[in-house]
Amino acid sequence: MSTPIIASPDDAEQAFYDAFNRSDLEAMMKVWSEDEEAVCVHPGGSRFSGLVAIRESWKQLFETGMKFNVRISNVVRNHSALIAVHSLLQHVSVEGDDTIAPPLITTNVYARGPQGWQLLLHHTSPSPDTSGLMMQESPRVVH
Repeated sequence: MSTPIIASPDDAEQAFYDAFNRSDLEAMMKVWSEDEEAVCVHPGGSRFSGLVAIRESWKQLFETGMKFNVRISNVVRNHSALIAVHSLLQHVSVEGDDTIAPPLITTNVYARGPQGWQLLLHHTSPSPDTSGLMMQESPRVVH
């Protein structure tokens, strides 16, 4: 069975977060570009380059047995014919943990190729402060 072509960057993003919420490694990896230049940076963690390393990082995370609930907000999209960059806030909670963690700052870069839109870079960082401009829906011009 062949992998379906992902029609848009938004479809790729939806598939990525659906796989994340289900801890579904196979579905997660179908979203990733087969380009060996693919990069994944987990919050406060290491930089993983190439599909083998990226796959192993997600495998280890999913094998912890934690059930994640991830939702995104404040998505800022920049699209061209072959590249799409999404800057967003990622809200992660873990089943059974009532702690409300601050959102994570995330950048997802999608590339359009033979399989449609696929994830080329996922970089998530802890948020130092969410009370300022970061929470606005759209950028503000200050000059």
